[in-house]
Amino acid sequence: MTPFVTVYTTVYLGLGSNQGDRSAHLRRAVRALGSRASVRSLRASAVYESEAHTIDPDDAPPDFLNAAVEVQTTDSPETLLRAAQDLEARAGRPPESDRRVWAPRPLDVDILVYGSATRSTPDLSIPHPRLGERRFVLEPLADLDPTLRIPAPFCTDVRSLLNECPDDGTLRRTSLSLTDA
Repeated sequence: MTPFVTVYTTVYLGLGSNQGDRSAHLRRAVRALGSRASVRSLRASAVYESEAHTIDPDDAPPDFLNAAVEVQTTDSPETLLRAAQDLEARAGRPPESDRRVWAPRPLDVDILVYGSATRSTPDLSIPHPRLGERRFVLEPLADLDPTLRIPAPFCTDVRSLLNECPDDGTLRRTSLSLTDA
């Protein structure tokens, strides 16, 4: 009899917060992700602070704290998406029907890369379609693995995307840690 083998996939998630206790929101999300039975390990990047992207240049929303986490998980992309949305809801983010692009939020959890998988559905796009346009996503990813190969449509590594990133917004590495108490 062949033993049952559990297959884990390496997944990279982007975390962001610009409402309330930003660092507490990020830490709670990391703890919740790490405590999932389907997660074998978790690593977190450094935490960065960035200006919020806005549609109207006269808007001045609070700055974001951003980070990336790497997890080894047995969750499907859809299960992980539901878990991410649950974390956002518990942090106070409005339901999907009330979300606005670039609106302030207590917690944002995005699936950036799910192994070598690609998806394009109304609910889920993997890899994240704007990954290459966001320095606040690429810098934390580079902390975890600058040679990480991003699947189609990117077909390149994090370091190359970062070198070509058009985002020239201010990004500051903080001294915060998401794995401390």
